[in-house]
Amino acid sequence: MTSFRVNGRDHTLDIDPDTPLLWALRDELRLTGTKFGCGIAQCGACTVMLDGMPRRSCVTPISMAEGREVTTIEGMEGPEITAIRAAWTAIDVPQCGWCQSGQIMSATALLQMVPSPSDKDIDHAMAGNICRCATYLRIRQAIHDAAKTLEG
Repeated sequence: MTSFRVNGRDHTLDIDPDTPLLWALRDELRLTGTKFGCGIAQCGACTVMLDGMPRRSCVTPISMAEGREVTTIEGMEGPEITAIRAAWTAIDVPQCGWCQSGQIMSATALLQMVPSPSDKDIDHAMAGNICRCATYLRIRQAIHDAAKTLEG
């Protein structure tokens, strides 16, 4: 049994402790905003927050979530995610959209830690978030735009 909080709600799951957090979220809790991409923590599509820090859920065993807070794209709140979502929409960042929940989670975490990121900060924070459609320039611009909105 693993007990943890997801998006502010307590859950206890009776599954193998080695089950990746991604599959517990998607299959057991039906939170499908977190996507499967590569399964080896290289693409970032599965990014969630574990105690407020970005974490690749495809390689994180559910046992690591014991007693901790998991936040998925469905549960994100606050000024940073609001600014990111608005910027993403304003400049039409997504194409196919598959990687976007992971991109948005990583971008939000960046703005929570570095309110006015440089290009280097963005490149570092977003490394490992692969976009098959190659919208990297729009992602970077949207993060800058969101940061300016937050400076406000």
